[in-house]
Amino acid sequence: MKKIIDPGKDELIEALKRPALEQKDLTKTVVDIFKDVQLNGDSAIRKYAQKFDQVKLETLRVTEDEVESAKQQLAHELKSAIMRAAENITAFHESQKEPIKEVETFPGVKCWRKSVGIDKVGLYIPGGTAPLFSTVLMLGIPAKIAGCQEVVLCTPSDANGEVHPAILYAADLIGINKIFKVGGIQAIAAMTYGTESIPSVYKVFGPGNQYVTAAKQYAQQIGVAIDMPAGPSEVMVVADKEANPSFIAADLLSQAEHGADSQVILLTDDTDLLDKVEKEIKSQLDQLNRKALAEQSLKYAKLIAVQQDQLVDVINDYAPEHLILSTRFNDKLVQGIRNAGSVFIGDYTPESLGDYASGTNHTLPTNGFARMHSGVSLDSFVKKITYQQASKDGLTKLGPVVETMAEAEELTAHKNAVSLRLKAIHDERD
Repeated sequence: MKKIIDPGKDELIEALKRPALEQKDLTKTVVDIFKDVQLNGDSAIRKYAQKFDQVKLETLRVTEDEVESAKQQLAHELKSAIMRAAENITAFHESQKEPIKEVETFPGVKCWRKSVGIDKVGLYIPGGTAPLFSTVLMLGIPAKIAGCQEVVLCTPSDANGEVHPAILYAADLIGINKIFKVGGIQAIAAMTYGTESIPSVYKVFGPGNQYVTAAKQYAQQIGVAIDMPAGPSEVMVVADKEANPSFIAADLLSQAEHGADSQVILLTDDTDLLDKVEKEIKSQLDQLNRKALAEQSLKYAKLIAVQQDQLVDVINDYAPEHLILSTRFNDKLVQGIRNAGSVFIGDYTPESLGDYASGTNHTLPTNGFARMHSGVSLDSFVKKITYQQASKDGLTKLGPVVETMAEAEELTAHKNAVSLRLKAIHDERD
């Protein structure tokens, strides 16, 4: 952790740089695996499962018996928690449905827009260092609400060829039954091209390590849409002297335990808070199951004190994935925030609430992409089709506008498409 007090502009820019851990050049690896999967389908998938995950897969698709077994294995308390979270996530995403609004833009000319679910979507659910069954809910629920006709879920198995039971339970709960034991680059390739077992899709969603991220970026280059650019997870906590240091430390650590390249930042107008939070972090660190990962991430952590009137500008310049506000002037800060993935307001709204059960989506833009990208929502799973309809009177009145504009652009056929109709209307009325 590094403490920075009243930094100058250049020092602040340097402090807010995302961790730049060594990134491997994955281009050749990604291209080679994609080509192999395209040519050899399921056999290539099995080969890479054995190579990378040390598992020999007899079948790629999860069976109904495996799902039933998973449901029996899971504790009642966890099932209840997943169901409660699913209800909240459903309620929030259902509220995002847009009614069709018909607008008469000109007498006799009506226009409207309709949201239609993307026919085929693929969900990638990490299952390596942590089985992210919560992401099944975050992606699967809006996909179902949107009316996507085919939802394909890929997630890696363990060394025994088994998928974590909570992932299977969550998928079954929300009605996803096309589940495949495939992870890594090969999973994205399979959903891009399709194999004998795994259907191809039109858009791929989900977080992943640098291999999965590189694969998604390559898939986008060859015509498959992706949810958003992704990078290591991050949180910025903005607090003042009234904030609870133990709460802040817990929030910072909850992000740090994601991985060595996660970024955690405390931003405050109270210099004394820096030492208090640092002490709490050290105290709480020993309680973590993933202490080693958190310690690596904390090497890049920044505890920064600036003037109160600088806070909003720093927030917007950094554009955090997760932003937690714990000040006496939260309302003022909220009004000024333009760049953030998701905002958590007040001492009793930890990021964990949104990660699991408040109802908002936890798939969010990282690495500063909150400046121009939204997090996953119902809109992510639909495309919007526009419609228009003109009556004879509408075309008669508006047609000459189109004729004039088309003629000025020297697009004669465009003009004729209107002129011929106007003549027919005129002749009919005569």
